[in-house]
Amino acid sequence: MIKHIVMFKFKDENREENLIKTKKMLETLLDTVPMLKSMEVGINFSREARAMDLSLYSEFETKEDLEQYANHPKHLEVVKFIKSVAIESKVSDYRI
Repeated sequence: MIKHIVMFKFKDENREENLIKTKKMLETLLDTVPMLKSMEVGINFSREARAMDLSLYSEFETKEDLEQYANHPKHLEVVKFIKSVAIESKVSDYRI
């Protein structure tokens, strides 16, 4: 099983609106990307300086499935939007 975690820091402009839109866009991938086994998307409520704004946790059967997800057209649409509203992201991929 492959775990894929991504955290994002968003621009201040339209921040709350963009967080909600991103969460909804990511969650629709569960219905449209077959290799995506599960996903959780959460908007951060912590006010610590080190906190990120939105976190994504997803699971895949194999590393190849993760790679297919990364290049899936529906995922790439979401990535394009996120790149326009986020200023930073961090990722961690691991196998259990």
